[in-house]
Amino acid sequence: MCESETEVFVPRPSRTVQEVGRLLVPGCSCVSVVLQSPTAVATTDMNRELFAAGERLVSPAYVRQGCEARRSHEHLMRLLLEKGKCPEDGWDESTLELFLHELAIMDSNNFLGNCGVGEREGRVASALVARRHYRFIHGIGRSGDISAVQPKAAGSSLLNKITNSLVLDIIKLAGVHTVTSCFVVPMATGMSLTLCFLTLRHRRPKAKYIIWPRIDQKSCFKSMITAGFEPVVIENILEGDELRTDLKAVEAKVQELGPDHVLCVHSTTSCFAPRVPDRLEELAVICANYGIPHIVNNAYGVQSSKCMHLIQQGARVGRVDAFVQSLDKNFMVPVGGAIIAGFNDSFIQEISKMYPGRASASPSLDVLITLLSLGSNGYKKLLKERKEMFSYLSNQLKKLSEAYNEKLLHTPHNPISLAMTLKTLDKHCSKAVTQLGSMLFTRQVSGARVVPLGSMQTVSGYTFRGFMSHTNNYPCAYLNAASAIGMKTQDVDLFIKRLDKCLKTVRKEQNKESDVSGVDNNDKTEDVDIEEMALKLDTVRLDTCQDSS
Repeated sequence: MCESETEVFVPRPSRTVQEVGRLLVPGCSCVSVVLQSPTAVATTDMNRELFAAGERLVSPAYVRQGCEARRSHEHLMRLLLEKGKCPEDGWDESTLELFLHELAIMDSNNFLGNCGVGEREGRVASALVARRHYRFIHGIGRSGDISAVQPKAAGSSLLNKITNSLVLDIIKLAGVHTVTSCFVVPMATGMSLTLCFLTLRHRRPKAKYIIWPRIDQKSCFKSMITAGFEPVVIENILEGDELRTDLKAVEAKVQELGPDHVLCVHSTTSCFAPRVPDRLEELAVICANYGIPHIVNNAYGVQSSKCMHLIQQGARVGRVDAFVQSLDKNFMVPVGGAIIAGFNDSFIQEISKMYPGRASASPSLDVLITLLSLGSNGYKKLLKERKEMFSYLSNQLKKLSEAYNEKLLHTPHNPISLAMTLKTLDKHCSKAVTQLGSMLFTRQVSGARVVPLGSMQTVSGYTFRGFMSHTNNYPCAYLNAASAIGMKTQDVDLFIKRLDKCLKTVRKEQNKESDVSGVDNNDKTEDVDIEEMALKLDTVRLDTCQDSS
């Protein structure tokens, strides 16, 4: 064992976990979990005794068959622990539950006869709550480091390490091949970005500003405010229909403020069209040239090979210090977790140590179960299907837009989100645009966004003109729809059908208003004509009277 290794002794569990001699942990140079077992053997003495006892009650042939069936489950577990990679094929639920049970009984709260006299002993009042968490009660990490091993919770610690290892493997599979370290944090994307900024504070004590190419999403903006820094908003430039990064403005602002006073550049990959991912490669070069850190908001970018390629290229040609992605948006698990990843082990470890106290194991448990259920092949299949759905959604939305004399905005650099103009609605009445959004929502269409012109929004004391459109004055109102991981053909078909009905209804109401307005105008015209005729008659009468006199 090398000097930098940490040896953690844990109580003797069943055979599957005994077979683990060492688990190399991403983000740590040399950490090993050593189990109290003389050798990694096929079965323990206790297992042999159990099987022998069983053979006295049931035919030995049947017991041996059952034993072999169990070994097939244990073989999968052993491969996972030895390789630390996502299995190619997903596990069945029985294997998953056996594995989770094996890990859970390694935590002290599940020891038979355990006597806890501390303030945090994994006590749970509700049995339902305990089952919901598979009896992983101690959480992950220790008070000084979210990635540290807990002596009283070896099973939870293993769960944490395995999850981080699997997630790292998936990030590489998705396109960022040179990533070296990552960890799951039980906070959503915004707070995870805040954690990155707070870590940089200690490295750059003079820094006051964060340079941020504008993206109209509140949580990423608030993440900078919460960390105590002043966002410097860089307005996007319009190129065709797309809103793109103004690189000259970014560099000019760095020079104006001074590199030492800039904490980092905070860029974005995944976003709503017509905004497209930032020019990450060029931003990474600027950051490298001026010695400024670069934090990337990759909220739902793992599902996009284009977004992941941008991060990979940025790290190759310039500087990318960390990139943050949401668990729920990329892995279809409940909200509440994110992945912080990067290309420098020491910096990612530094971020993990910035997290105060222990943390909930729920996000790690959710993503571990999901990845083991899917396997790498299952996840790759989801990524492929998402791309296909993007093309299908694009085609269907284009057809519908043309039927209503609208158009699908040309945003080829955005691989996830699409935008359809609403010019004809906005031309008649600006309220019609927001009305369309309300109609879609009440018809159970979630996720679609309608963006009217000229809306104002104040966020943490900063006022944004044209909020939601990522610029002060976008040329037209529009509707957003995204092809995210897990979307099915029937989702697209139902969305198009309901959008079509809503557009027809709004158009019909507009036509009625136009007809009523037309009738009113005709009445007014007739009244004016009658008045003019009356005036002419009065004039004629007056002239007649004057002649007769």
